[in-house]
Amino acid sequence: MKLSDVKVCILQIEGTNCDNETYWAFKRLGASPEVVHLKQLIAKDVPKETKRSLSDYQCLMFPGGFSAGDYVRAGAIFAARIKASLENDVKRFIEDGYPVVGICNGFQIMVELGVLPGIGETMSAVPQAVLAKNDSDRYECRPTLLKHESKGKCVFTSKLPQNSIVMIPCAHAEGKLTFPKEKEQKMLKHLIDNDQVVFRFVDNEGNYAGYPWCPNGAIHNIAGICNEHGNVFGLMPHPERAFQIWQHPDWTRLAAEVGASRMSERGDGKVVFESVLDYITKKF
Repeated sequence: MKLSDVKVCILQIEGTNCDNETYWAFKRLGASPEVVHLKQLIAKDVPKETKRSLSDYQCLMFPGGFSAGDYVRAGAIFAARIKASLENDVKRFIEDGYPVVGICNGFQIMVELGVLPGIGETMSAVPQAVLAKNDSDRYECRPTLLKHESKGKCVFTSKLPQNSIVMIPCAHAEGKLTFPKEKEQKMLKHLIDNDQVVFRFVDNEGNYAGYPWCPNGAIHNIAGICNEHGNVFGLMPHPERAFQIWQHPDWTRLAAEVGASRMSERGDGKVVFESVLDYITKKF
C-alpha cells in the first residue's frame, strides 16, 4: 500500500483538542489523515455527503483533550457513545489487524472502552483498568522521559530500539494506570510477560523513579501499553507535541548539536507515527 493512500481517522467529539496537531503529524509524513466527528461515523445529524464508515480507514486515532468535559470519568462518555453505536465496527477493525491509538484522553477513552489493556478479549464488557487521578492531586504538564520497554510487539514503536529513552511531554490530571487491587499483580505480570508494557517513566539517568519523573504514580511507572496483538496502543504523554525539534524544551541546544539542516529529524515523538505508517504500508 502506498503511503499517500493510508487514511487515518482522527475521531473527535466536543472537548477533544489535540486533533489538529495529530492531523499534521500524519500529514507531514505523507499519509492522508482526516478529522472525523463521531456523528459522521454513526450517520446522525450530519449531511449525507459528510457521512463516513470506519472501513474507509486503515488507522483509528483517539486524540487528546477533555472529551465531553471529562464528566463522570475521563473518557467515559466518549467510550459509552462509541460502545452504543460502533462496538462491532471497532472490534472488527481491531481483529482485522488495523492499528488503533489513543493519546492522553485517547488512552483514557480506550481503557473505558475496554480495548486496553486487552487481556483475553478484543473489547471487555467493563473496563479492566482505570486511569485514576494523579497522586499529586493536580494537573501535571511537564516534559517526561520514557524508556521504551517493548521487545517488538507494539506496531507503534517498531522503529524505536528497545531501551531507548525519549522525551515526550505529558499534560493530564488523570494518568495513573491502576488495576483492581485483587488482580493487580496478576494483571501486571501478564502485561510484562506478554510484552504489552511499551513505555515506562524514568529519570534523567534512565532509572525508574517516582514523582516528578513519574508524574502520576502509575503502577510500575507505566506510561503506555498495547494489547496482546500489538495493534492497539495507548499512552499518556503526547508524541504529537514532540514531532519537531523546536517542540523540545532544549531545542536550541539540540539544534546546535545536530545542525540546523536536520532540525526536522529530531523530534522524539515522530517515531510513533513513522512506525505505524510503516506497519500499514507493509501489511495492507
